[in-house]
Amino acid sequence: MVRGKTQMRRIENDTSRQVTFSKRRNGLLKKAFELSVLCDAEVALIIFSSRGKLYEFSSAGLTETIERYEKRSKELGANNRCSEDNLQHMSSKTSDMERKIEALEASKRRLLGEGLESCCIEELQQVENQLEKSLSKIRTRKNQLLKEKIELLKAEEKKLLEDNKKLFEKLGRIGSQPTPLRPSPNRPQEVLLLCAGHMDVETDLFIGPPQEGRPPQN
Repeated sequence: MVRGKTQMRRIENDTSRQVTFSKRRNGLLKKAFELSVLCDAEVALIIFSSRGKLYEFSSAGLTETIERYEKRSKELGANNRCSEDNLQHMSSKTSDMERKIEALEASKRRLLGEGLESCCIEELQQVENQLEKSLSKIRTRKNQLLKEKIELLKAEEKKLLEDNKKLFEKLGRIGSQPTPLRPSPNRPQEVLLLCAGHMDVETDLFIGPPQEGRPPQN
């Protein structure tokens, strides 16, 4: 015989209600005992009947379990309150950051010349003053960079002039010294010196009409 599904509503018949309570109560107490033994769990069960009769089960002492429950409930309540406070604080900070971001975005658009239709004269004057300050800082930085660049170029120019001067001095010393020619097997040392202009060699060779007292050359 198939057991029908029990409807979850109050049993109107007193006798049937009492029988069902006794059966389910015993089954519930049995399940609590089995859970505490099989799973090594601390289980406490309290049942009051419709007539006010108490039925209880505890695997570690009902009073100790209740005290542990109360202590744990207080800790959870404190943690929940801290979590709620932190959540509210973070929500407030998030709202403040959103407002600051919106203000910065509006200021940025105004500096770019956008969204000026809703600005009053005072706001436009503030934007103008801010732009002038920014432009002054930009020019100061630009002049500083140009000055540093000029100083660097001057230092490079000075170094190049010094190097050029040293090269001229070195070339002058080399030009003032005679440059000897290397002898070769087919050219005597005297001929090399003559060609280099370092000595004069007398010769009897004469070009022109014969002079008196000078014997003719063979």
